[in-house]
Amino acid sequence: MRIAVLIPCYNESLTIEKVVRDFREVLPQADIYVYDNNSTDGTDEIARKAGAIVRYERRQGKGNVIRTMFREIHADCYLLTDGDDTYPASHARDMVNLVLRENADMVVGDRLSSTYFTENKRMFHNSGNRLVRMLVNRFFKGNINDILTGYRAFSRTFVKSFPVLSTGFEIETEMTIHALDKNLNIRSIPVSYRDRPEGSKSKLNTYSDGFKVIKTIFRLLKDYKPLQFFSALAGISFLLAAVFTTPVLIEFYRTGLVPRFPTLIVSGFSVLSAILLFCCGLILDTESKRSRQNFEFRLNLGEMLRHAGQAEEGPPNPPASK
Repeated sequence: MRIAVLIPCYNESLTIEKVVRDFREVLPQADIYVYDNNSTDGTDEIARKAGAIVRYERRQGKGNVIRTMFREIHADCYLLTDGDDTYPASHARDMVNLVLRENADMVVGDRLSSTYFTENKRMFHNSGNRLVRMLVNRFFKGNINDILTGYRAFSRTFVKSFPVLSTGFEIETEMTIHALDKNLNIRSIPVSYRDRPEGSKSKLNTYSDGFKVIKTIFRLLKDYKPLQFFSALAGISFLLAAVFTTPVLIEFYRTGLVPRFPTLIVSGFSVLSAILLFCCGLILDTESKRSRQNFEFRLNLGEMLRHAGQAEEGPPNPPASK
């Protein structure tokens, strides 16, 4: 079984050597890949000297790095971690075993059930994690405790079927929503978390990246749950129409006159918009279901072709007798 440890890096010279060596010790049979994302502090050379396979992604952003990793690397199990030494390698073996032995498609390293809230010193990160967790689990009917963790293990099925659209730190949210929408086998285990060592700076911006994550949730809600998304918009439009129309109708009932024709016209267009939004949701929901059916068909076809290829290769030839 081929195991690949994936470490996206941007200016992690203080910690990358320790990260590579720690994961090499726990998973000696694994190939450890460090993808350098335009570092200027010699991260790539340090990783290479530590024994990692170093490659490069020039487009800035974690999502861009992971897209290239998933496209270029072929393995039976992929373990994704960060290069900042915040995730201990001691959990790696358990996460890999869930993929290789129990057929998990994605294993989530759950920081929030462990030491994250006490170790993380960055303002608003704790409340931001809770908000994202609430939105994703409510909209996509999941029960995942840590949506934004960067410590995950994946099966080949997940990696080769995951369409990466994000370019930055919102990639973790996209991974989670993809797994929930496609009903993949998701497992979760608590992992310890430690804050960055002194001198190591986070590349995550609490406000701009947090806004991108929230934006990604609603974008993927539109893509994956269009009926729910457009029905909500239709409901808002219809409610506005009702609010503005009610006084006009009351006045018409009392006097038989409609003095506020502009309000009535706007309300009519608002009702029409609500109907159109709801119809759009119905049409896109049908397309979304068809997309999920095609996804399942492609997975089954891929497995059939893979097993057919293995059958054609046949068992290894017995040694020739002397």
